[in-house]
Amino acid sequence: SAYSSPARSLGDTGITPLSPSHVVNDADSNVSDQQTFLVVVAIDFGTTSSGYAYSFTKEPECIHVMRRWEGGDPGVSNQKTPTTILLTPERKFHSFGYAARDFYHDLDPSEAKQWLYLEKFKMKLHTTGDLTMETDLTAANGKKVKALEIFAYALQYFKEQALKELSDQVGSDLENSDVRWVITVPAIWKQPAKQFMRQAAYQAGLASPENSEQLIIALEPEAASIYCRKLRLHQMIELSGKAVVNGYSASDTVGAGFAQAKEHIRRNRQSRTFLVENVIGEIWSELEEGDKYVVVDSGGGTVDLTVHQIRLPEGHLKELYKATGGPYGSLGVDYEFEKLLCKIFGEDFIEQFKIKRPAAWVDLMIAFESRKRAAAPDRTNPLNITLPFSFIDYYKKFRGHSVEHALRKSNVDFVKWSSQGMLRMSPDAMNALFKPTIDSIVEHLRDLFQKPEVATVKFLFLVGGFAEAPLLQQAVQANFGDKCRIIIPQDVGLTILKGAVLFGLDPAVIKVRRSPLTYGVGVLNRYVEGKHPPEKLLVKDGTRWCTDVFDKFISADQSVALGELVKRSYTPAKPSQLVIVINIYSSEHDDVSFITEPGVKKCGTLRLDLTGTSGTAVPARREIQTLMQFGDTEIKATAVDIATSKSVKVGIDFLNY
Repeated sequence: SAYSSPARSLGDTGITPLSPSHVVNDADSNVSDQQTFLVVVAIDFGTTSSGYAYSFTKEPECIHVMRRWEGGDPGVSNQKTPTTILLTPERKFHSFGYAARDFYHDLDPSEAKQWLYLEKFKMKLHTTGDLTMETDLTAANGKKVKALEIFAYALQYFKEQALKELSDQVGSDLENSDVRWVITVPAIWKQPAKQFMRQAAYQAGLASPENSEQLIIALEPEAASIYCRKLRLHQMIELSGKAVVNGYSASDTVGAGFAQAKEHIRRNRQSRTFLVENVIGEIWSELEEGDKYVVVDSGGGTVDLTVHQIRLPEGHLKELYKATGGPYGSLGVDYEFEKLLCKIFGEDFIEQFKIKRPAAWVDLMIAFESRKRAAAPDRTNPLNITLPFSFIDYYKKFRGHSVEHALRKSNVDFVKWSSQGMLRMSPDAMNALFKPTIDSIVEHLRDLFQKPEVATVKFLFLVGGFAEAPLLQQAVQANFGDKCRIIIPQDVGLTILKGAVLFGLDPAVIKVRRSPLTYGVGVLNRYVEGKHPPEKLLVKDGTRWCTDVFDKFISADQSVALGELVKRSYTPAKPSQLVIVINIYSSEHDDVSFITEPGVKKCGTLRLDLTGTSGTAVPARREIQTLMQFGDTEIKATAVDIATSKSVKVGIDFLNY
């Protein structure tokens, strides 16, 4: 069995449920008194790009978003900076974002090999099945470095940037304790990855375990959802229907709508580096109690789908269907491009080129990125991608013939060589690179629309950086336009960031979530002949026990109100016990009977010392009350000895067991 029976372990620490075990849901009594913060800062830590935004709690209607990051690329808006990080050869933090990329790029190739450059590393948290504090990342030069260190460095960089900017704004030094931090993560991430992000933030000094309320881990589609509800009509582009929006017909809405939005934002008041936007005014006078909508958050690494329902009068949100999605972000398009290069130039060459000329490889991907953004369904002229000189040069050395020769020989007829040193891709060739990723997203949405909870959805919001891609917009419209209204906020890449700020200002706006896992504790039950398996029988002092029983607190996919408390009462299996150990377990399945079943993981331990009470005061049946508080992105557990009022608390831990 995966775990040794609690009863067979040292010191008889087993517990058994007190019958009748009572369950109390008091969602309101325990909502902690909100600390007062001067400012909320949200960090959108993305796979491909990252940014931050803030709002002073005294003027919550103004969200400040970075207007331009230093060193941005021409032709790409720079309200976010690439999620790239550079460490010195001594493994100390050097720079982040454009600064890291440009510095690395300018290093001499022989020197560059010593430096540790990392990009798109966030996906590692999604793809690692057994994530721990020790999980490694691999830098461009092949050297390994602890993931926790890298994430902590990145968050520390944002902390310093934000505090500096805020101190400039306020005109005096702003302390970290004045800030409530919000970090966004994909909703489909497993619990260990969400906890990993919190640990990295503690290491970066954003908050501490003693003061955990200072940091909120927000789910990306939830943040988007909160923002989308606040939009006004001029901030949206509606893809569905042929109705005229803002005087534009649907066919020219997308381009024209964006242009119009930019003009509107330009006219809005501006601070030195930040666009300030007022987000007052609810979008839908037409939204009614019980209306449902889907948020499709498509970013660089993942696509996250969440279904929400409005609860009036305050417009609180209820999650109707647990978040689903997968690794179908815009990175998929980059991988397809890389596969195409391997097909033309050979996998062996591409592998070598990445190792030997890492900076030139980064260059090539930057060139691809800006052309990728020019891909559109109705485009007719080819897209040119400049090959770095060192690519052409290194290929000749490696193969002994020219890049042009390779293209002719490869039989890839939709990619041509232009004499200006560029790859010329036909629009169809570019569109083909998008196809696998977009097909996965459409497929996933199709499955979602089969679910009864989703059948009557009114709106579909397409948000996230990849939602800017006209090819994705068109595919979603073509497949789902007849089922609901499809809406894209104008600054679609910043939707999550702005929503995260709003969430930090009012964390109670999300009222009901779905539990991603089943939680329970391991207990002993009285053995029932015929009901319990014989191998679980344990006889202690004449009492027949069934060991390893999973006593369930909450099931996967069950609705949980924010702050909801679930209570259970237990008693020591042996009255003379001096210590009680309550082990908490989780599983992705909802029908769990024993903690030894496959897929059941231990995720917390409560140790309660029962000594220190005079023999007379202790009742014959000692009551140990165990409480689990759900609903937030984190879960807390407490055990209380009713006789002595002693209590212990623990946060559920998915990384250290």
